[in-house]
Amino acid sequence: MAILKEAKVSSSGKLSNWPAWEEFTYHDDASGKDTGFSKVKREIIAEFGADALREAWLKTCAELEKITDEIARKGTGIIPVFDFADVMHDDAGHTFESEIKRTGCCIIRGVIDESEATQMYHDLKEFVHSNKDHITGWPAEAPYVLNLCNTPVQVNARVHPNQLAIQHRLNQIWHDVTKETSPSPLLYADAVRIRPPGKELLGLGPHIDAGNFCRWEDGKYRLTYSAIFSGHPEDHDCYDLTTRKDANQTGHSTVLRAFQGWTAFTRAGPREGSLLIVPNVQWTISYVLLRPFFSPPETDVLDAHKWTFNPDGDWFPGTSRQGSQKLSPNSHPHLRLKESLVNIPVVNPGDTVWWHADMCHAVEPEHSGSEDSCVVYIAATPRTKINNAYMTHQLAAIQSGQLPIDFLTKGIDEFKLRGYTGLGDLSSKARSAMGYDL
Repeated sequence: MAILKEAKVSSSGKLSNWPAWEEFTYHDDASGKDTGFSKVKREIIAEFGADALREAWLKTCAELEKITDEIARKGTGIIPVFDFADVMHDDAGHTFESEIKRTGCCIIRGVIDESEATQMYHDLKEFVHSNKDHITGWPAEAPYVLNLCNTPVQVNARVHPNQLAIQHRLNQIWHDVTKETSPSPLLYADAVRIRPPGKELLGLGPHIDAGNFCRWEDGKYRLTYSAIFSGHPEDHDCYDLTTRKDANQTGHSTVLRAFQGWTAFTRAGPREGSLLIVPNVQWTISYVLLRPFFSPPETDVLDAHKWTFNPDGDWFPGTSRQGSQKLSPNSHPHLRLKESLVNIPVVNPGDTVWWHADMCHAVEPEHSGSEDSCVVYIAATPRTKINNAYMTHQLAAIQSGQLPIDFLTKGIDEFKLRGYTGLGDLSSKARSAMGYDL
């Protein structure tokens, strides 16, 4: 069986000082109010009923009390850690799959050999230096998330045979009763991060990707969460593609990434600009979806029974029609973010980090280390009708030197960059993952 490694950390993994991330309150959260929001709220109440929503709310808050207690107690140690070789030689997979389903995330070490990953980092730095006058990114004044999707290093990291193998294994955790999807991986071209130590950056506070208001508004997306809205959040299956494969993630990535991912090219640890996550998916997303239907009491805000059902309000905390769903301690108190948002374990070159599409995560504002923190964004992406269509367009864009659809506004013609080689010679599995067979 896959061997679960003990995460070696020196502390709980919680932030010692909560950053000055945006808080969402009724009076200050303008983007969380929209006349269309209240309309959709009424539709959900009419479809599922007020009693079912109240029942789901009480169940979810009660479960979160236990879950957040466990996370606060175990900290980073709750995050499962595996070695690549153990996972790939695991015939049954019970430990691997059950641990990921329990938390929604994992670290898989040694997907790329450490020396190979380190060389990739140096090659990437050289590529960036050679094109420094042409590369843009975020934040604009000192970019470290770079608008590069298909540098030679990124392509080589994506098509690495171990990457394709582990992505297939992760996609297999999801299921689809219609059998219209496949775990055979597709390679979503995404950006790269080279973050130097020093300056604090607050732009990536607690959030959930894969859409925002569309989770409530889009009929297919809403149906994905029908067990929650029906009063039975305990029955929600976070790994069911049956309906979710057709959901419209308006305002965010077109593609459903079953697991978002980091592949580390350098060491990254606590206080080194690393990733923070709330290691629970099922009850976190249940709470986020139910939160707009309830208003808090003046006191005893953690007593879910004292919250008032609010069928008419137009405030969806941290919600907008574009970008990611955002969260904060004030707007989502039962998540106890100051205790439940914890560091991932230290990762080294060649290690990978994976987290579920519905997982709340953030990036440390602080990088007090002495070296760059470099990761390439490589996700586990299954084959669905929507994903397949995107990959067809993505391949055509790459072949013409353009950025894919989700990155068109970034405006870089990669063909013109010194050292750009396109996709190069690909193995048959890599060609398939890039969409040549679609």
